[in-house]
Amino acid sequence: MKTPRLLLPALAASAALVLAGCSTTATNAAGSDGDLKVVATTTQIADLTRNIVGDTDGVTITQLIQPNQSAHSYDPSVADLTALGAADVLVINGVGLEEWLDDAIEASGFDGVTIDSDEGITIQGVEAGHEDEAEHADDAADAATDDATEEPTDVAEHDHAGGNPHIWTDVKNAETMVATIADGLAAASTSHAADFEANEDVYTGRLAELDAWIRENVDAVPSSERLLVSNHDAFGYFTAAYGITYVGSVIPSFDDNAEPSAAEIDALVAAVKATGVKAVFSEASINPKAADTIAAEAGVAVYSGDDALYGDSLGPADSDGATYIATQLHNVRLILESWGVTPSAVPADLQ
Repeated sequence: MKTPRLLLPALAASAALVLAGCSTTATNAAGSDGDLKVVATTTQIADLTRNIVGDTDGVTITQLIQPNQSAHSYDPSVADLTALGAADVLVINGVGLEEWLDDAIEASGFDGVTIDSDEGITIQGVEAGHEDEAEHADDAADAATDDATEEPTDVAEHDHAGGNPHIWTDVKNAETMVATIADGLAAASTSHAADFEANEDVYTGRLAELDAWIRENVDAVPSSERLLVSNHDAFGYFTAAYGITYVGSVIPSFDDNAEPSAAEIDALVAAVKATGVKAVFSEASINPKAADTIAAEAGVAVYSGDDALYGDSLGPADSDGATYIATQLHNVRLILESWGVTPSAVPADLQ
């Protein structure tokens, strides 16, 4: 659901004054003093962008969505719109995740360069829905029996009309996103391009180590035991990438603001019992009440609170989900624990 249009006359006038001094050409969006003002939408996008920028002088990053805040229900504040209006570059997730973006751009007067990080990523298809709950439960049980893993349904690349927007949950996708963001920032400010490239190389190396660590640990578990139930449909890319059967979600939607029906809850409980799932995972940015209910009815463990997964949002600075890499390590450790597995040592570069 889109937020109401945010056309604030006073803010629009203020944004226009700020933008009057900004150059926003495609080849060099930096201001005349060489500084580059970057706005990033989500917590994940902001973290990837910060790792590319590093401590480069003259580049500032403003993060719009805050830790443990849903991207689906985000409503820009006046301060957010002011920062957006003054920005040279806007970095977004894409795939329609930022449903509020068009209204925010119009309200702020932003006319800089937009970097869409979903470029080059094959988007999983539009959610099939759960109209027939009994069939959904049977399919989940059959999938576990056959040692099947969920595969993405390919649609046209860079499809903003629909599809699963949680592209960052596959670390290989995050590597592609980093490359796209780095290229866009280098084009926007050629004077900082060398710094961006050097930081990109270092960070991409860390992401490659992370991906290898996840694969090493997940591959050691028999495929029939790699089962996951989460709070909402946020982990499709993750499960497809690492050979995990996604039995189902408490909220059968890409949008974490949706509510499960009684029939959908019953169907998921049946699927959990049929497949032998050992735990239901809540997510840090979602109320765990429904996950608690399903876990109790199915007689399995529930992971919530500090043990919830990080899905739509990173966590605060003092949490286990403070960065993109930290969230992946946290999530995988807990999922392995739910399978009765102790993970291998984390590479030093990732600690």
